Amino acid sequence: MAFNILQNTKINTQVFTFSSPETVTYPVAPLVSAKFYSPNGVLTLKIRATLYMNSDDIVPPIVEEPTESANTLTMNYDYDFSEVTPETCDVYYIEVDYTSDTVGNITTVESFMINLDPETSRGTVTGVGQ
Repeated sequence: MAFNILQNTKINTQVFTFSSPETVTYPVAPLVSAKFYSPNGVLTLKIRATLYMNSDDIVPPIVEEPTESANTLTMNYDYDFSEVTPETCDVYYIEVDYTSDTVGNITTVESFMINLDPETSRGTVTGVGQ
């Protein structure tokens, strides 16, 4: 198994404000896409995630090493966040390449925003594109 974080970058230059914050459940679940490709002939799963984090939090999210179970890959993105919906957010783009002997069996990627203190999470399930 190998995973490579290609990018973990704040992509907004001005803070992001939701147009209807009363409809947002915080933390916002990651927006994720996953697709196979074969750089240099090695089957690789590319995972791209967009994370909305409180703009008061200046530390980028920590990308944990993925875990593979049956046909599911689980990705956790950790950071300290308040349970209160923030007024403004920063948007982070994360791109990861993942390979293993059984990577071709993965059909689903589960992605979670994990709060480090207290430990809580919010997640999404994404099908893998071919």
